[in-house]
Amino acid sequence: MPLLSRQQLVLLVLLTLTWGLNWPVMKLGVTDFPPLGFRALSMWLGLPVLACALLVLKVPFRIARPHWPALLWLTVTNMLVWHVCIILALRHLSSGRAAILGYTMPIFSALIGAWLYSARLTPRGWTGVGAAALGVLLLLWHEAVQLAGRPLGVGLALVAACVWALGTQQLRRSRIEAPTLTLSFWMTVLTTLCMSALTFGFERADWHHPSDATWGAIAFNAVLIFGFAQAAWFSLARGLPPLASTLSIMLIPVLGVFSGAVWLGEVLHWQDWAAVGLMTVAIGSVLWPARS
Repeated sequence: MPLLSRQQLVLLVLLTLTWGLNWPVMKLGVTDFPPLGFRALSMWLGLPVLACALLVLKVPFRIARPHWPALLWLTVTNMLVWHVCIILALRHLSSGRAAILGYTMPIFSALIGAWLYSARLTPRGWTGVGAAALGVLLLLWHEAVQLAGRPLGVGLALVAACVWALGTQQLRRSRIEAPTLTLSFWMTVLTTLCMSALTFGFERADWHHPSDATWGAIAFNAVLIFGFAQAAWFSLARGLPPLASTLSIMLIPVLGVFSGAVWLGEVLHWQDWAAVGLMTVAIGSVLWPARS
């Protein structure tokens, strides 16, 4: 397993904090506002932030024409399906449990890597996957009855996780000759257009002026999620092997659970605390330097 550079470590810490805290923020945002519309507004406001980053860093916007079909497919698997399914799932689930189901992604990623790409897992890799899976099961312990009555939310979250896992494997192996920030910008543009069409087609009757709390959630997502976190994740996903990049973010659902408990009053159980240790094992299994 690779040793993270200082830049990758900083990105990982900031990404974990941003994405982890965003789960209760998103739940707050979709409570009284159409979920697809919430996502579309966040993306439209986040695009100028991302564009300014490209201009300041002097990163080119251009992607060669032959790479566009591959870019479209990466957009579907890395962004579009995830953002549509997980924001709809949040309407039916608590923020913490949606985060847990969404971050079954590393488990799917390991299985997809072994099945489609003949990726061999080391004993440490299997240890990380097993610890992550056990942590997810523990966190869902007290939710079994409630989740059984909410199959739509559970199904959407698991579909989102599975497709995102496939996208992560594809992104790591992509041969598109363009900077990661450029890919992030155009994938966000394409996803924004699709999300706008979906909210126009299915939620137009529910559109209304957002409340102050909803505007705050939209601003948080625009600046920190689509202006920073999405690009930071793509950088890690392209620079690290899929298993290392996916298991390294397993602290995010734990942070989502605890921040949801603090901000939204969601109840914690002993399984939540035990999962913290298991997620730490999962992260350490891929990031702790191996002996030479």
